[in-house]
Amino acid sequence: MLEQYKSENVLFIDVETVPISRSFDLLDEEMQMLWTKQSKRISYDDETPAELYDRAGICAEFGKIVCVSVGGITIKNGERYFKVKSFYGDDEKSILQEFAQVLNIFSSKGDNFLCGHNVKEFDFPFICRRMIINGVKLPSILDVSAKKPWEIQFIDTMELWKFGDFKYRTSLALLTKILGIPTPKDDIDGSEVAQVYYEENNIERIVHYCEKDVLATAQLFLRFKNEPLIKEDNIIKR
Repeated sequence: MLEQYKSENVLFIDVETVPISRSFDLLDEEMQMLWTKQSKRISYDDETPAELYDRAGICAEFGKIVCVSVGGITIKNGERYFKVKSFYGDDEKSILQEFAQVLNIFSSKGDNFLCGHNVKEFDFPFICRRMIINGVKLPSILDVSAKKPWEIQFIDTMELWKFGDFKYRTSLALLTKILGIPTPKDDIDGSEVAQVYYEENNIERIVHYCEKDVLATAQLFLRFKNEPLIKEDNIIKR
C-alpha cells in the first residue's frame, strides 16, 4: 500500500483551531446574528447559539488557527528520523504567513505531498479559508481550484482507511490504538483546545497535542506502507 509515495517526500500536517472570541457575548451584534443562523446546522438538541459557541472553532468563518504543526521523515543509515516544527500563538496571520513560506519551499522541491488525518474535509479547507480572510496568498500546493483530481498533492489517512467506503469515518486515536501505534496518554483532546487556549492560556499544551497528532499521522502512514515506525529517540523538535 502507498508504494508510489516516498516517505521523505511527504509533509505531515495538523492544525488546532478555536472560536474567534472567548464567548458568544463578545461577538458584535451582526456576528451574533450570523452565528445564530450558522449554529442551527450543527445543533441536534435545544441548545442556544451561546451554548453552541464552543463549537465555533470548526467553522472557518467563526474560528481561527492557533497552531499549525508540520513534520517530515528522513532516513539515515537505515534509521527513520522525524523532525517536527510548530507555528503558534495569538497572531493568526503571522502563523499562516510562516506556514505558507514552508509550503512554498516544500512544494518547489518536486513531487511532494501533504498528509494528515481528515485533512481533505477539515484542515486544508480551513487553512485556505483563513488565509484568504487574513490576506495571505495561497501556496500553489493548496490552491486546488483549477487542478484535476490526480494533480492534487494531498494524502488523507482517514480516506485511505475507507477503502472506497465513502460514508465510513474513523478517528486518528482509534486507528493508532488498533494498529498498535504508541501515542502519549497525558494530553488533551480536540474538544478541550478552546478551553485550554482561553481559560488556561496554555498554548504550549496545545502545541504538544498538535505535534503528537502529526507524529501519530506519520506513524500511521508508515504502518500503511508496512514500514518500521519511528523510534521515540529519533523524534527531533525544532
